[in-house]
Amino acid sequence: MDCRGKTHVFFFFLLFELSLLCFLHFSPVSGKSPLYACDNTKNPNLSSYGFCNTSLSVGERVSDLVKRLSLEEKVTFLVDKAGFLPRLSIPSYEWWSEALHGVSYVGPGTNFSTLVPGATSFPQVILTAASFNSDLFEAIGKVVSTEARAMYNVGLAGLTFWSPNINILRDPRWGRAQETPGEDPVLSGKYAAGYVRGLQQADDPNKLKVAACCKHYTAYDLDNWKGIDRYHFNAKVTKQDMDDTFQPPFKSCVTEGNAASVMCSYNQVNGVPTCADPDLLAGVVRGEWKLNGYIVSDCDSVKVFYYSQNYTKTPEEAAAKAISAGLDLDCGVFLGQYTQAAVKQGLISESQVDRALTNNFAVLMRLGFFDGDPTKLPYGNLGPKDVCTPENQELAREAARQGIVLLKNNKGTLPLSSTSIKSLALIGPNANVTKTMIGNYEGTPCKYTTPLQGLTAAVPTVYKPGCLDVACAGASLQLDPAKAAASQADATILIMGADQSIEAESLDRLNLLLPGQQELLITEVAKASKGPVILVIMSGGGMDVSFAKASDLISGILWVGYPGEAGGAALADIIFGSYNPSGRLPMTWYPESYVDSVPMDNMNMRPDPSTGYPGRTYRFYTGETVYSFGDGLSYSHFSHHLVKAPKLVSIPLEEGHECRTKRCESVKLLQDQCEDLAFDVELRVMNNGNMDGSHVVFLYSSPPAVHNAPKKQLLAFERVTLGAQREGVLAFRVDVCKDLSVADELGNRKVGIGSHVLHVGSLKHSLSVRI
Repeated sequence: MDCRGKTHVFFFFLLFELSLLCFLHFSPVSGKSPLYACDNTKNPNLSSYGFCNTSLSVGERVSDLVKRLSLEEKVTFLVDKAGFLPRLSIPSYEWWSEALHGVSYVGPGTNFSTLVPGATSFPQVILTAASFNSDLFEAIGKVVSTEARAMYNVGLAGLTFWSPNINILRDPRWGRAQETPGEDPVLSGKYAAGYVRGLQQADDPNKLKVAACCKHYTAYDLDNWKGIDRYHFNAKVTKQDMDDTFQPPFKSCVTEGNAASVMCSYNQVNGVPTCADPDLLAGVVRGEWKLNGYIVSDCDSVKVFYYSQNYTKTPEEAAAKAISAGLDLDCGVFLGQYTQAAVKQGLISESQVDRALTNNFAVLMRLGFFDGDPTKLPYGNLGPKDVCTPENQELAREAARQGIVLLKNNKGTLPLSSTSIKSLALIGPNANVTKTMIGNYEGTPCKYTTPLQGLTAAVPTVYKPGCLDVACAGASLQLDPAKAAASQADATILIMGADQSIEAESLDRLNLLLPGQQELLITEVAKASKGPVILVIMSGGGMDVSFAKASDLISGILWVGYPGEAGGAALADIIFGSYNPSGRLPMTWYPESYVDSVPMDNMNMRPDPSTGYPGRTYRFYTGETVYSFGDGLSYSHFSHHLVKAPKLVSIPLEEGHECRTKRCESVKLLQDQCEDLAFDVELRVMNNGNMDGSHVVFLYSSPPAVHNAPKKQLLAFERVTLGAQREGVLAFRVDVCKDLSVADELGNRKVGIGSHVLHVGSLKHSLSVRI
C-alpha cells in the first residue's frame, strides 16, 4: 500500500472514531438531545431550569435538580454508571476513572484511542514518594489533571478520578504496596494533599479541574494472604493506632488537600464494614473533617458486606445501612437495585437519598458537568496536543530520577564512567521490561524507555536475561550465557525484583525473598564478573537482599520501584552520573525472619514484649532491618549544623487545671492554648562533595516514653538542592500541639511532659517541655 492509501485509511478510521465519540456522548431524546448536560445552545428550553443557571450558587442549582426527580429517577444517580435522564436532557455519566500515576485505562470512564493513544505514565507512587518532594507530588497532579481534561474534552475520560491510594504501608507483603506513599503518616499525608491539590485546583476556587478521591478508608492493607481476603477481613484496630497511624493520611487528604471524595474500603474495622459505619463516614469524614464532596464505596463494597460478610439480613437493609452511614455513591449497581425498596419499607427516608444526591451533584456542578459544552468552558482549549507533551514526559523522567534510591556504593564505585567503561553486561528478567516498569492502575504510556535502551544509549551493552521471567524457576534459569557476558564486560548490571505476578491487587506475598532462583543468578554472575557488579531491584515492597548487602562482590545496590515510562533513561542517568541520586526509602526493608514473627492480619503497630511481637514500621519496630525508612545514599556527602532551636517550651495551663497540683506525664491542650506554642528549627546544610545534588532533610522527634509512644517519628521533611561545596539555610516550623503530641490509649492527642529529642541526621537536640 502506498503512503496515500495509508493516509486515506487513517482518516477513515479517525472520522469513524470521532463519530463514535459523538454517539457515545449523545443521549437521544427524540433524536435531538444535546451532547452535554445544560447545553443551552443546542436546547434553549434548558435555560429555564434552575440547575442549568450558572448565575445561581452550586447549592441552589443542586436543590433545583433534586426537586425535579422522582424517587425512581433518584436511585439511578446513586451508582457509578449514573443518570441518562432524557426528559431533563441529562446524559449518562460514568464516575469511575483512575489516575494513580497518570491517566489510566482501569475503570470504564476512560479509554485510549488513535485520537489519544497514550498518556504520560509517571513512576508508581511508592517511587515518587521516595523523592520526599512535596512540590513534585503537586506538579505530577497538575500534569495528570491537564491530560485528563484534554481527554474529557474529546470524550475519552471522565472528570472524577478515584485516586490517590493513601493507605499506610503497614506490611511489606501487601500486594498494593506499590500504589502507596509508604509507611509514614506524615509522608503519606503530604503526598495526599499535594497530589490532590495538583489534580483539583482550578482558577476559580469554587470549581474543580478534576475531582480526586482519597482511598481506601480505612485500616485497609490486606488483600489475600493465607486464605484471608479483603472481602471478609475484620481489621481489629486500637483507638490509639487508628488515630496516630491509619487516619492521619485521610485527614490530611480532606482537610489540607480539600479532596472532593473519600472511598470506603471492603474490610470491616472492629466488626463494622467501613461503608456501613456512621462514625467513620458521617461522624469523622463528613463531621470532623468537613468533607466538601461525596463518599463512594469501593467497587461492590455494599454488595460485599451483604453477601460475603452477612452484615444485614436483607439487601434493602444493606442499602439503608450504607446510605444512613453517609455513603453517597455506589461503585456497582447494588444501591440502584435496592434503595427504592428500602425507602418504601421505611428503612430510610427519601430525604436521606436526597442528601446523597446533593453531595454527588454538587461535585459535578463544581466540575462544570452541568455547564454545557466543555470546549466552551475553562480548560476547553485542551485536547490531544496537550497529552504526552515533551515537558510532561521529561517530568516523568525527572520524577524517576528523584525517587531512585542508592542503597549501597562500596568504594564509590558509582557513578560509572561512560568513557572508562567500554562494555556493559546487562542481566536479569527486568532488564528489558516495558509494562513492568509502570506497575498497576496503569494507562497506555506515551512511549517506553527500557533499562536496556537507556543503558545502551550510554555504553555498548550485551543483554542476557538470565531467567525467562521474574519467577526465575529452575527450568528457566540461563546461568551460563549470563556468566559469560559478565566475565567479558567492564561492568555488570543485574536488574531483578518483582512484577504484577509477584505483588499486586488481590495478591499478597508470603515471603520477602527475591523470587525463585534470582539470588542464585546474582551470586553466580557476581563471582564470574570481570568488573564491578551493580544490583538493581525493581519492586513495590521491600526485599530481603541481606546477601547482596553483605557481599564484597556486589559493589552497588539501587532500588527503582516501578519507575514509569522513562525508567530506563532515569536509571542510566544515575548509574552514569548525569544525576546525583537523592531518593530515600519510604518504607522499612525487613529480613525474611519478619514473616515468621509478624502475622499479616495482626493490625497492632506497637510491639508486645510478652509475645515477642516486634511491632511495625520504623516508628515502633524493635527487630533488625535490612534497610531502614529514610535510608539512601548520594554521590555527595551532606552535613547539618543546628543554627537555632529552643531548649525549653512552657505549656500554659488554665487556673484550676489538675496538672497544676499533681504530676502529669502528658497534657491535652485546647486549640487556644496551642496558638503561641509553635517554634522554628533552623539549620545550615552543606554539600561537602564535588557534585551538585539534592538532599532530603528529615526532622524527627523522639518523645518522652509516655502512652507507648513511637520511639521516633517524622515531623517534617524538606528537599534542598545545593551546588558542590555550597551551603544553604533551612527552617522547619514546629507546632507543639500537632507535631510533639502523641495519641494516648483512647486516641486522644496529648503532649508529653519531659524531654523531647529532635533529630536531623546524626544531629540531636534536647528540648524540654514543661508546665
